[in-house]
Amino acid sequence: MTDVERVEYTPVPVRETLIMMKDISELMIDLAYSAALFNNRELAEEVMELESKMDTLVYVLNMNLMLAARDKEDAESLAGVAKVGSLMNSISDAAADIAGIVLKDIGVHSIVREVFQRTEEHLARVMLSETSILAGRTVDDLDLAAEVGVDIIAVRRGKHWMINPEKEIILPEDVLVARGTELGLEKLVKAARGELEYLG
Repeated sequence: MTDVERVEYTPVPVRETLIMMKDISELMIDLAYSAALFNNRELAEEVMELESKMDTLVYVLNMNLMLAARDKEDAESLAGVAKVGSLMNSISDAAADIAGIVLKDIGVHSIVREVFQRTEEHLARVMLSETSILAGRTVDDLDLAAEVGVDIIAVRRGKHWMINPEKEIILPEDVLVARGTELGLEKLVKAARGELEYLG
């Protein structure tokens, strides 16, 4: 487990925290899986960044649960919520372990990699260039699923993550994480780097 960043307490709804934890753990599994199969250090490093975020969310969740419990009955009813949070944290820990295979240069056997590389969907990570045709537009506006068969599943802006973005305007230096076909991802990466003038 990584060190938890120092957090100033702010009351956050438990439901909102749990949804964020669910989204992050799902994204971590996707990233770790692809990082291991394609020996991609950048994806593995993103998993570790998200692991740190997850540890902070677990801390915030537990703090809110303790403050919400006023008596024994409250504590008993909130124990199930704490268990769900703990299980999602275990999922994120497992994803970090998978990413560690890449970061420690252990690697995945070539036969396993060959089998899984035949799957139709892959993941890619790319930083948006100032000259990109994607900059200044929302994910919804781009309609990448229809254009090139790709979905942007997350955007990282500095240390802030936006998971399943739709209405968010993407900006230069945003890091995009996308899922789709190999050909579609190649086009997206080129467009994000400013190497394509149009998609399709």
